[in-house]
Amino acid sequence: MSEKNIPENIQEVVSDVEKEVVEESQNLAGKTLAELSELFQSLKDSAESMSRSKEAEAIKSAFYKLLVKLKGESGAEDEDEGSSRNNPFDAVEQNFKALYSDYKKERAEFNKQQDAQREENLAKKKAVIEELKALVEGQEDVSAQFPAFRELQNRWRDAGPVPATAFRDINDTYQFYVEKFYDMVKINRDLRDLDFKKNLEAKEAFCSAAEKLAENENIVNAFHELQKLHEQWKEFGPVAKEKRDEIWNRFKAATAVINKRYQAHFEELKGQQAENLEKKEALCVRLEEITSKEVKSSGEWNSISKEIEEIQAEWKKIGFATKKENQKIYDRFRAACDAFYARKREFYTEFKGNMNENLDKKLDLIRQAEELKLSTEWKKATDQFISLQKQWKEIGAVPRKKSEQLWKRFRAACDEFFAERDKNATPENDFYSNFKNKKKLVAEILAFEPTDSETANAEKMREFADRWAEIGHVPFKEKDNINAAYNDAMQQKFPLFAQQRVSGRGQFSKSARNPKDLLIDKYHALQQDIITYENNIGFFSASKNSEPLIKQMQERIEQAKAELKDLEEKIRQAEEEQQNG
Repeated sequence: MSEKNIPENIQEVVSDVEKEVVEESQNLAGKTLAELSELFQSLKDSAESMSRSKEAEAIKSAFYKLLVKLKGESGAEDEDEGSSRNNPFDAVEQNFKALYSDYKKERAEFNKQQDAQREENLAKKKAVIEELKALVEGQEDVSAQFPAFRELQNRWRDAGPVPATAFRDINDTYQFYVEKFYDMVKINRDLRDLDFKKNLEAKEAFCSAAEKLAENENIVNAFHELQKLHEQWKEFGPVAKEKRDEIWNRFKAATAVINKRYQAHFEELKGQQAENLEKKEALCVRLEEITSKEVKSSGEWNSISKEIEEIQAEWKKIGFATKKENQKIYDRFRAACDAFYARKREFYTEFKGNMNENLDKKLDLIRQAEELKLSTEWKKATDQFISLQKQWKEIGAVPRKKSEQLWKRFRAACDEFFAERDKNATPENDFYSNFKNKKKLVAEILAFEPTDSETANAEKMREFADRWAEIGHVPFKEKDNINAAYNDAMQQKFPLFAQQRVSGRGQFSKSARNPKDLLIDKYHALQQDIITYENNIGFFSASKNSEPLIKQMQERIEQAKAELKDLEEKIRQAEEEQQNG
């Protein structure tokens, strides 16, 4: 077999070199913008920078993909639409652009010089072929022709690479005249055998090098080194006819091993990429299901955001998908994330607007309370204050920094009025007598022993409730405590009363409340509940049959304190969401 007839599959495998870009991109995964810039600077400053253009392009691609991703996540404006103050990545982006621009200029100049050099080399090799042709077709003395042939071979090898488009033709022509020289020209057998021997030694060395490459663990590097050996193989002339097939088959066998491993490597990579695509498609489906859910509260936004962050972290651990689908699956994943965060920003924009509206409503209630606190129309003003307090509870949350301040101001106006009202109580509206009567009624409820008749128990429950309603107002500072004592006593004796109260609260709770401020309201309510429970323990200790109720109060206090700690963490999370939203 002629050595110039190298299998076409070698060139077909070479075309697969673009697959290295995928592998190089995988090596860059996880690097920051600064690290990518430093990596590009190091490449640019290296002595072999001009031969590493594919690596340079891979770094550039990784840099801009990461830049686009970070801009999208941070909400930074595009460079053309906003100033650098809105783009925290402007400095590193401009620095990279400058580095890449300088590299492109250097690369363009290098390529220009290389193209010129290859054209010059082509001209030299054409001149060698013309002289070789004349040598072959001449009929001069062999002893005089052989040194000239040697000199032409040396000039050919020294000429260097030629343009790729001319490589095959120029080499085939050269090999044709070289073989013709050996086969047709009558040369001295000793000189020819000596040349055959030197060519054989060189080609045996190439075979050994190729066989060693077949053991190289880095198959990509081995494949490229093999291509260099093939280039060098073509530069040497033939060996003795009886050795030609043997030496070529040895070299071809080593080549086949490397080619097979190289193809297997990329087949394995292709399989891994297909598996990665399946994993990423599954994450997209999962993400799209999550982001399509209807979200109504800050807590739900926080919970879903954590899920999405976990999915994004899982995505980063998965390698590249197939070349054809990698960008498509990334765009699908990115679109789902963007849609979610757009909805989240919209929610918190409306959320902040509602808080400001609630602030105005509570300020209006405070102004009404402060105007009303000086009234001496005790019955009418009391009803008005009760109405204001009810409205206050129905209004959603306000900015957290102002919540406590507003509540204290509103409560101060209420306290001032009710304190003055209690001091001016008339005999027909004796609040302290009402308080004593309600305490007696609570004691009577606690002493009641339910019967086996549900009807009789229900009737007794309504009787207690009617008597309670008939008793007038109590001093304002005692209102919460005595009401809590009454409710707890009724719940202890009459399960039906507890069910009716739960139903009532369920109906009341339908009014819309702000998620974060619901947490704050619940926190304040729990604080007040603890105070009330502690007061009730002292109140019930003077009554008979109150031991179970006191135990119940103690359990509620412990439960409320535990809930307070949990609420503190939830409020901090809600505050962070509000700031980030």
